[in-house]
Amino acid sequence: MNSEISSDNVSQQYQRLPQVEKLLQLSFVAPFIEALSRPVVTNQIRDALAYIRQSEEFKAQGHMCTQNQVNQQIVTRCQALLKCRQQHVINATGIAVHTNLGRSPIQRDVWDAVTEVNTGYCNLELDLATGKRGMRNGLIPALVQNWIGAEHTIVVNNNAASVHLMLMALAKGKEVIISRGELVQIGGGFRIPDIIAMAGCTLVEVGTTNITTADDYLNAVTENTAAVLLVHQSNFSIEGFTSAPDVQEIADKLPEHVKLLVDQGSGLSNESYAQEEKSIRQYLNSGADIVCFSGDKIIGGPQAGLIVGQQSLLDKLAKHPMMRAFRPGRITLSLLEELLVKKLNQVETGKGIAERVIQALNEVNQWTYSLVEQWSEFAELVSVDSQVGGGSIPYERYPNQGIALTLPGSAQKHLDALRDMPTPIIGYLRRDQLMLNLSTVLEHDKPILFNQLSHYLGNVTQSKSS
Repeated sequence: MNSEISSDNVSQQYQRLPQVEKLLQLSFVAPFIEALSRPVVTNQIRDALAYIRQSEEFKAQGHMCTQNQVNQQIVTRCQALLKCRQQHVINATGIAVHTNLGRSPIQRDVWDAVTEVNTGYCNLELDLATGKRGMRNGLIPALVQNWIGAEHTIVVNNNAASVHLMLMALAKGKEVIISRGELVQIGGGFRIPDIIAMAGCTLVEVGTTNITTADDYLNAVTENTAAVLLVHQSNFSIEGFTSAPDVQEIADKLPEHVKLLVDQGSGLSNESYAQEEKSIRQYLNSGADIVCFSGDKIIGGPQAGLIVGQQSLLDKLAKHPMMRAFRPGRITLSLLEELLVKKLNQVETGKGIAERVIQALNEVNQWTYSLVEQWSEFAELVSVDSQVGGGSIPYERYPNQGIALTLPGSAQKHLDALRDMPTPIIGYLRRDQLMLNLSTVLEHDKPILFNQLSHYLGNVTQSKSS
């Protein structure tokens, strides 16, 4: 938000500190009130006045200040606070599922399709056939069954909740066996050993960091073992001398009282761009009792955790007291329903953002080349890699062409300036150059990026010539 401050002679004259109410009536304050709320802006004005009141300059001028000094303090504080608000940004990092940028963007036609459901009343917990209280999952179990062959499905608010709920409902007070190579930590401090402990389970480590066999799991089973837990490595990969057991062999040889639980993580189903990643269906077909994964990674939906597998086990999870704490609301459920319908109908907008990014790399390369030609004074065509991101497929890279901008002064300064644009552009630095990987720029963001960068580079050109 750009708020213009008057710099006329009146605003430069020294005066006593103005009243808060008078400042709230100034024209440049109105956009901040609309974006931040009147009470929040009022507090920022009070803080600004307190800062000026305590300053040495204010005291030296006989407890007087200029209107411009007051205005500048208000703008600085309100603009800083405004940057904390959720807002639209342009992703030029090449990371399709970017956790810091909201992971998967929801397709507009998916979002629009559930507008009525979410802006009015809906049958969230009402069985329309009987008029009695119903279950929250709605159509999702039927959709997932047709999508990946799962017997049943429940939905929670994220995949971390999926893991926690599985362990609490099925393994509390008992042993959980896990490979040492899968005792992972993902962003935000989610550590598998801690989650197992918080769920009231006893962790039993088997194998080594790089090699775990089926016998490692089977030999660790006792009468007090409740589950074997397989965990997706999420944000790292181990390469070289490594070996992992066949899931089918583990499932076939586990005794009846031990359940095979899988945190698949990424949500890969039938996408073809990650050949080494084991899909949800593959785990289910190999004998896993329950598989959980994220809804906002490869699927391309809202933040959610989907838990699929044997209905008898999922019924236990659904009845667990913590399910109420983990359950999602209608926005999440309606978006998942609509997305899965489109996925089953093989509609283009049923594809996740990662799949769409990878499929469009050739087209993006052509657009990138055309921009480099237009901005040739500062831009260079360079090789970059696009990634799925979001802790989904850490070992895969997809080569494409990007833009390296060499601009006067600090590259960090220009990176910061791009984030300060009306629609912030998020790039990155590489060897003191400002980098833009356009593979993750959404179609409706392309003209915005072009116009903003063209204007910015034009100002840089003027500065150089003056």
